[in-house]
Amino acid sequence: MTDERGGAVEAADSVLVALADPTRRQLLDLLAAQGEATATTLAGRLPVSRQAVVKHLAVLDAAGLVSGSRVGREVRYAVRPAALDATARWMAALAADWDRRLASIKRVAEEAEGDSR
Repeated sequence: MTDERGGAVEAADSVLVALADPTRRQLLDLLAAQGEATATTLAGRLPVSRQAVVKHLAVLDAAGLVSGSRVGREVRYAVRPAALDATARWMAALAADWDRRLASIKRVAEEAEGDSR
């Protein structure tokens, strides 16, 4: 899709795929609590290797959920909330659309029930 809504759906897809993994959700929680951290620091708080943490951070980065900035020899990662906020807005719009559809179905069903009396 090339329209604006299609881009939002594609962005939400990458965010949801990234958040599907519990280790990546833990990484986001840790980064949100600490502000920023290195892969080594994060690996010390999780039951996975530093290499695994780096791979998970790459997925989160590709989804726009974290960013890494080089400080000397270290790369420090921090949460980028914009992608998560955009996904939450997309989900809220989707929920509102379904609420409208269900209300319409309910109204039609109630009208049909009234007509059958």
